[in-house]
Amino acid sequence: MPDINQSENRNEDQGYTPASPVKRALAWIGVVYMIILVALMTYFYFTASMLSGLGPLLTVPGLVGLGIVAIVSYRTAGRPDKKAAMVLAVVCWLLALLTLPIGIAGLMTNFV
Repeated sequence: MPDINQSENRNEDQGYTPASPVKRALAWIGVVYMIILVALMTYFYFTASMLSGLGPLLTVPGLVGLGIVAIVSYRTAGRPDKKAAMVLAVVCWLLALLTLPIGIAGLMTNFV
């Protein structure tokens, strides 16, 4: 017959396991997108009009986050290798820099 105290101790020893750094980075990207969505919905509630031309601006947090996830993934798990992670991060950040002015111009067209 198994000891009851042993099975109870096994359940108590599992404890708290923090999320991985990659999951934390993805969670912060989600937080940024939720703040953007709340701001967009608040604007709609107060003005009764939707903002248009925001596609390029909405890609910026995702591109920045993808570059960060590539670097964090390399540093924690070793995948992808260092060169591939750096190239992916730089490409994502350059694309974010290129789409940011286009997105800001699209946002500003709503207020003319």
